[in-house]
Amino acid sequence: METILSQNTNDRNRDKAFQRLKKRFPHWDDVLEAKTHRIVSAIRPGGLAEQKAKRLREILRWIRGREGTLSLSFLKKMGSEEIEKTMGVLKGIGPKTVHCLLLFGLGREAFPVDTHIHRIGQRLGFIPEWMNAEKAHKWLAPLIPKRKSLSLHLNLIRFGREVCKSKNPQCSICFLKNECICFHKSYFENAPLP
Repeated sequence: METILSQNTNDRNRDKAFQRLKKRFPHWDDVLEAKTHRIVSAIRPGGLAEQKAKRLREILRWIRGREGTLSLSFLKKMGSEEIEKTMGVLKGIGPKTVHCLLLFGLGREAFPVDTHIHRIGQRLGFIPEWMNAEKAHKWLAPLIPKRKSLSLHLNLIRFGREVCKSKNPQCSICFLKNECICFHKSYFENAPLP
């Protein structure tokens, strides 16, 4: 559920929204029984609170309807592809959310493509410029070395936040600038004419 709250916001706001949700509703049953406006109020710091509150309840209802309980333990028995197909049909759960569930929730090989990884991939040319983040999940899967998905994911996010920023990238300190399409474009666009 924390991954749903992380959509379209930063980690700080996600964490605040999740902490407030768990403080007000210690059990997932409490979320299902609560009035929607109380859930919205709890998760407001994460943004898109009305949409996310609706999605959280829909997903919780789906889990209870399927399993009779509010537990995702049934996923442990499934293969990763089956999990992608099963969870991917739910509203609010796209490829990034499924890959986060696989990687962080189940400790499986998966590589979530967030906004930072997508941007870095396009700038360095390992994600085609025309490809959106949703399609990039399948594109990148065979490129990620086994047992490196977690560390690579976390390091690329950090790199995207600190160096390869969306606005004002820190190209002067970037150790990958010689490989960067974006850097070379801006270098040649700003270079003096001969």
